[in-house]
Amino acid sequence: MCLAIPGRIVSIHGHDLQRTGRVNFSGVIRDVNLSCVPEAEVGDYVLVHVGLAISRVDEVEAERILEHWRQMGEGPEAEGAMS
Repeated sequence: MCLAIPGRIVSIHGHDLQRTGRVNFSGVIRDVNLSCVPEAEVGDYVLVHVGLAISRVDEVEAERILEHWRQMGEGPEAEGAMS
């Protein structure tokens, strides 16, 4: 089972296997490896698992996932979730 959290890319750096980005998880910004999603661009939502973006998702799907997290009292905005 894989636990992935959606976040929005705010900047991209590097190329190919060195491609990384700053990703916003409901106000928490983290560095993420983007090498598995070469098509992702600034403003796109990606699903991130242990610091690696594993797929791109549209905004509606990202918001749906985040809403489920909120209903469970979890997610990036929960205390300590991204520490």
